[in-house]
Amino acid sequence: MAITLKKGQKLSLSKEAGLTKVTVGLGWLVNQFDTGENADLDSSVFMVGENGKVPSDAEFIFYKQPKHPSGAITHNGDNRKGTEVVGEDAETIDIDLTKIPDNIKKIVITASIYDPEGNLNFGQVSNSFIRISNAETKEQVCRYDLEEVFSMETAIVVGEIYNYNGDWKFQPVEKGFNGGLAALCAFYGVDVDD
Repeated sequence: MAITLKKGQKLSLSKEAGLTKVTVGLGWLVNQFDTGENADLDSSVFMVGENGKVPSDAEFIFYKQPKHPSGAITHNGDNRKGTEVVGEDAETIDIDLTKIPDNIKKIVITASIYDPEGNLNFGQVSNSFIRISNAETKEQVCRYDLEEVFSMETAIVVGEIYNYNGDWKFQPVEKGFNGGLAALCAFYGVDVDD
């Protein structure tokens, strides 16, 4: 039976749930806004070390760099339209916890809005969630429905999978950023071309 997490709760993926391979699903409902545009949201992952930064740009996983060299993390593709059904995954990321390099202490799961004109923000996105499933059985293990209202932010940290004394745990986060994906990259130490 899947657990519905509340903000601040944590779930042990390896000890309590017995997982080594997980699929992270992110979803949001397609909305047509006053601007006449649909939101193009993008999920991405930052694999960070003890210092909270990526060791190299290879630890930034997104639709243009979908796989980590270790095979530990695979981004399964960009969905430019979101979904039309509440609760359906828009984008998924596969994570093999047994292949995460030893220098990686946290896997940060994020979402950002691709909007060159600057008309959209997360205050206009509805029914957003993150869920963790067993990658082998496809059974949902836990789910978190985003609660915060981000009226200005164009990027958010949705959740983190982190290593605590050899145990991989998941926690929802909901931390907003202005400046879209570039702001996330700057925060986690990824070099981006202008």
